[in-house]
Amino acid sequence: MSQETITRAWEVLQDAYQAQMEGDYDRAAELYQSSLELHPTAEAHTFLGWTYHYQGKLMDAIAECKRAIELDPDFGNPYNDIGAYLIELGQFDEAIPWLQQAVESRRYEPRHFPHYNLGPRVSRKGNVWPGDALFPGSDPDRTALFARSPSAESLRRMVN
Repeated sequence: MSQETITRAWEVLQDAYQAQMEGDYDRAAELYQSSLELHPTAEAHTFLGWTYHYQGKLMDAIAECKRAIELDPDFGNPYNDIGAYLIELGQFDEAIPWLQQAVESRRYEPRHFPHYNLGPRVSRKGNVWPGDALFPGSDPDRTALFARSPSAESLRRMVN
């Protein structure tokens, strides 16, 4: 594949992202698919999944994220996104391993997102802090103290 084709694929991906940010999801999906035809990347599959999510196509979004993982298993975004989509589908327990994998991924910057996405899962189970779910060896005394705090109660009211 020529460098010219790869460059063009990235340019189309950037156009797709701009369309997505403007809320033109049909155009964004079309452009992401064009980028993938030129040069498949984990980023384009992940962002196409994100677009499908905005269109309410959660199963398609998950499928695109799985394609991204096949191309680049070190890219953390699709793991987090699958976890978030599963949470949206009410599949809280199934989301945990995906969120854990996002945290452990080599190529992933916003490491706080998986922790943030885990919040609704633990709050619906009556907990406030995930403790050992994502933080093995966390301090149970600190967790219990936080769970009884006014901040925790406020958080429970916001997410429930």
